[in-house]
Amino acid sequence: MPGMFTHEFATELYKGTATVNTGLFINGQFVDPVDRESIDVCSPQDGSVITKVSIGNAKDIDIAVKAALAAFKSSWGLKTPGYERGKLLYKLAELLEKNAGTLAAIEALDVGKPFVHASQDVQEAIDTLRYYAGWADKNHGQTIETTEAKFAYTRHEPIGVVAGIIPWNFPLTISIWKAAPALATGNAIVLKPSEVTPLSALKLAELVKEAGFPDGVFNVVTGYGATAGQAITEHPLVGKVSFTGSTIVGRKVMETAAKTNLKRVTLELGGKSPILIFDDADVEQTVKRVCGSTFYNSGQGCAAGTRILVQEGIYDKFLQVFADAAESLKQGDSFKATTQQGPLVSKTQLDRVLGYIESGKQEGARIVTGGSRAEGAGYFMRPTIFADVKPDMKIVREEIFGPVGVVIKFKTEEEAIEAANDTDYGLSSYVFTENLSRAIRVSNAIEAGNCFINQAILLCAQVPFGGYKQSGYGKEMGEYALEAYTQAKAVHVNLSLKL
Repeated sequence: MPGMFTHEFATELYKGTATVNTGLFINGQFVDPVDRESIDVCSPQDGSVITKVSIGNAKDIDIAVKAALAAFKSSWGLKTPGYERGKLLYKLAELLEKNAGTLAAIEALDVGKPFVHASQDVQEAIDTLRYYAGWADKNHGQTIETTEAKFAYTRHEPIGVVAGIIPWNFPLTISIWKAAPALATGNAIVLKPSEVTPLSALKLAELVKEAGFPDGVFNVVTGYGATAGQAITEHPLVGKVSFTGSTIVGRKVMETAAKTNLKRVTLELGGKSPILIFDDADVEQTVKRVCGSTFYNSGQGCAAGTRILVQEGIYDKFLQVFADAAESLKQGDSFKATTQQGPLVSKTQLDRVLGYIESGKQEGARIVTGGSRAEGAGYFMRPTIFADVKPDMKIVREEIFGPVGVVIKFKTEEEAIEAANDTDYGLSSYVFTENLSRAIRVSNAIEAGNCFINQAILLCAQVPFGGYKQSGYGKEMGEYALEAYTQAKAVHVNLSLKL
């Protein structure tokens, strides 16, 4: 069911049209799903239908997995030298760069984020591809000394067929986070993007084909999590699943993988990340960075800093400056250069966020600013700040995934650390202070996989990203991610003349 959408982007940032094939991408071709089902893809800006995309199910996943396995055995894996895989990844990065405006426009239209933010996502994807292209011929094993009678060494071998299940908030970036290390290490991959934001993954498939990857090495099956996603985690020929999404679904992925073929699983799940702000922090500069953490992508990020702990000496000033900054954020058309915040991704997500705000009101929290849907069409939500919260409130304990922050006063460093760690999650954390010793001491004490000192979230392809506790395990990006897509084989060679 090939299809397309066309949208006029009349801004100084991007002008033109974008076309996406909306079939399933299997074995190097766009094809119809077995059952010929489709779903509307809607714009968060106004709820209008952008296009329809094909929806695959377990039958389509089976076809894609078998195509990936055939490609892995015949033309990829150990049959293609690492430097050749690296060349293809470099080529793909060049194609993303050449089509950066189109990809950013697709992402902005589909997810609802401002075009300028979508452009940053595309650049991050390009940087990640180039980083792993460089690793493709360098992920080697070791020679190990044992005795004079033996030569021992290890090989880092690809797993075979791996799968990536992609969330809807950063679809292109996270697709590359999973595909780049998987392909660099010689695996074939099946991607299952969210049915809510599938368009950039389908456009990526076109560019993979243009780059010259062997057919079947990269596959995209759009579909629902309960059908296509479940089929991936159950499939006996899939050797590893990398999942990014909610903690609840992550548990199901892990359970299903254990019940089937004990496939490897890496999980990047939810978060309720703390921001610790000490009295010596520059309030104005800190607020700018806190807004960049709490409200970026309309708060739809697992690493968003949503529990904001402020030392009592600057609490009142911070709260006022923070509220002023939140109220000044410009919402609107994703393709206007002045837009700083887009809508939530769907009505479902908007209703979820409004439900949490109502819960906060009922439990006695005070709304400093926001607290309601923005006027007009689309799924826009006013940036919201709560104060006078208690540790057991839902808005303090649970991930909201919207532009909502809760501000909590603390006295001592020890109190702040205890409050920061009082959560089931452990993905990211943020520390703001001019005292370097305190910054290091506090960052070491926080139970989270990432800590950003005096900055908003800023990820780099070279640095691993992943969580503690119920935020999952395993790492995206950096050298650490290579371990998730390889298996170490130990080889023992007898050098003795005696058998």
